[in-house]
Amino acid sequence: MRRRPGIGGLQTHAAARDQFRLLGENVAKIRTDLMKEQLATFRSQLEDFARKHKNDIRKNPAFRSQFHEMCAKVGVDPLASNKGFWAELLGIGDFYYELGVQIVDICLATRAHNGGLINLQELCHLLRQRRKSDRGVVSEDDCLRAISKLKVLGSGFEVISVGKKKLVRSVPTELNKDHNEILELAQAQGFVTVDEVERRLSWSSGRAVDALDTLLDEGLAMIDDGHRDGKRRYWFPCVSPISSLVGVDS
Repeated sequence: MRRRPGIGGLQTHAAARDQFRLLGENVAKIRTDLMKEQLATFRSQLEDFARKHKNDIRKNPAFRSQFHEMCAKVGVDPLASNKGFWAELLGIGDFYYELGVQIVDICLATRAHNGGLINLQELCHLLRQRRKSDRGVVSEDDCLRAISKLKVLGSGFEVISVGKKKLVRSVPTELNKDHNEILELAQAQGFVTVDEVERRLSWSSGRAVDALDTLLDEGLAMIDDGHRDGKRRYWFPCVSPISSLVGVDS
């Protein structure tokens, strides 16, 4: 018959367990302190790097994007505020806030044309036109970072992916899967027809018409009935080259 451990054995086991627990806590604390020390070192080096290359960060969009990636790895957000060390050193906080204001203006100016959904490339093109060449190059990455700060407005500003394109939405319109599939299909020519939607997506006529009518009601599509074949075209400015015809005051 197996003997059960006595009181002495239980006490020894409990003491050993407490020692292992304390050892584990000490190891965890050492690791945490080491990580904090490394992060502090990285941040200090990052500040030195920013001081040394501040002109490149301001003027070169590719360099600026890589700098943001470096910041993210050490938990630094230079855009968290337009005041403080990073704003005073680089001025990039003000840069992105200014971009945000101009993006809002462009989205409002083009909303009657595109229903509040604009191609990211088109938005960047209009933004560069407004800022002029002497204001420095603005990249898509810059636009995305500025748009991310506009979310606090609660006005529906966000970037959505439709197929291979990124679209900027400035109205609180909810697009479902059917709407996204139609927008993706329209990217080839800038428009679709009911017959094309039925054939390419294997939808019923009712489903195609319902989705297209919703996009039309939301102001995201325009109707073109002037064709010999009698087929109505649904044009989508947000994915169509015709969006470049829209003028935005500089």
